[in-house]
Amino acid sequence: MRSRSAGGFAIALVTLSLVLSACQGIAPAGPAGPAANGSAQISATPTPTPSPTPTSTPAVLDVFPADLATAVAPNVPVTVKASSGVLGAVTLADAKGQTVGGKASPDGVWTSSDVLRPSTVYTLTMASTGPDGTETTTSSTFTTLTPKVTATYGLIPRGGVVGVGMPVIVQFDTGVITKAQRGEVEKRVKVTTVPVQEGAWGWLDNRQLMWRPKNYWFPGTKVTVSTPLHGLQTGADKWIAADDQTSFTVGSSMVSTVDVNAHTIIVRRDGVALRTFKVSTGKPGPLTETRNGIKVIIERNSAITMDSSTLVPPIPKGAPGYYKIDTKWNLRLTWTGEFIHSAPWSVNAQGTQNVSHGCTNMAPADAEWMFNNSRMGDIVKFTGSSRPFRPTEGIGVWVYDFVGWKAQSALA
Repeated sequence: MRSRSAGGFAIALVTLSLVLSACQGIAPAGPAGPAANGSAQISATPTPTPSPTPTSTPAVLDVFPADLATAVAPNVPVTVKASSGVLGAVTLADAKGQTVGGKASPDGVWTSSDVLRPSTVYTLTMASTGPDGTETTTSSTFTTLTPKVTATYGLIPRGGVVGVGMPVIVQFDTGVITKAQRGEVEKRVKVTTVPVQEGAWGWLDNRQLMWRPKNYWFPGTKVTVSTPLHGLQTGADKWIAADDQTSFTVGSSMVSTVDVNAHTIIVRRDGVALRTFKVSTGKPGPLTETRNGIKVIIERNSAITMDSSTLVPPIPKGAPGYYKIDTKWNLRLTWTGEFIHSAPWSVNAQGTQNVSHGCTNMAPADAEWMFNNSRMGDIVKFTGSSRPFRPTEGIGVWVYDFVGWKAQSALA
């Protein structure tokens, strides 16, 4: 956040008492109720004395939210204006001393430029000069709302080296409900790349915001991500409380192509073909054929138990085709259950037939090599299948061309 200090203005050597009166028909702030977020006029008045000296005339400030207001929405701007006199420096800070940026407009209205944090007490400190030249400093305190639901999110990847197809992912735990709310999120998140690479944000659904380059990443690119999202609303009484950041590096270009009809996978690194392996993909059928399209390696697991009851759609225990089997050298490609993995039971079919339930089967030694030479974010392109890969079934940013991807932005 940007900081502002209230320097350069003298403080009158008088005892101040705050006199609050309603402004524009809004009642004075109370401990609760709808009036708590109204604006108020604040006047700094010297304590009366028996001296015949004329009483000073301090400035009168219109302040929003009102002093002692509660349940203030974090995304509503804080404003201060002098209805009498001249407004000076304004500082808005929380109890920890973290300041909130803001600036005065040409007509003298100070407006905060950053959103606030939920469940936080803020203090406004305002310098002003009255019509007779009286210089005063006054303060006002308010509290932001405590949401019924605190929206959380994660950033992926979280450091490390990734493949050239790995997008930046902001994964929300629950949906960002409206397009306007998704647009506000997009306005605040930022991706920096070295070297510079053109790219764009888009939403796969209302929980998954992703940034991908126009084409695959340049190998060696350094990527930094910042998400200053605190104070943004994502649903009914649901607000984000935390900011985050991450960085990662793009490794070599590893792009593999699976031809489901030729039953092969060709592995290329930096454009050079390294290996060609025999494979067996999903057997014909609307629920078993391997999906066609450009997929991204989501994760690597050296050993897992595959249970067909967890597939999308599932094959429950007791149903024809049900299986539960331990597998090695697993590279996940979709959330629906497609992996590249070792399959010693289908070696005889590899290179000639498609016999799996959608996974790409490889001989044990071949699968181990593939596992050891792959990383999250590597590209695996499938050709020859009639079953389409849908964007939300995995990291589906490469289903779109760049024009189509930019259309996924909430700001488009």
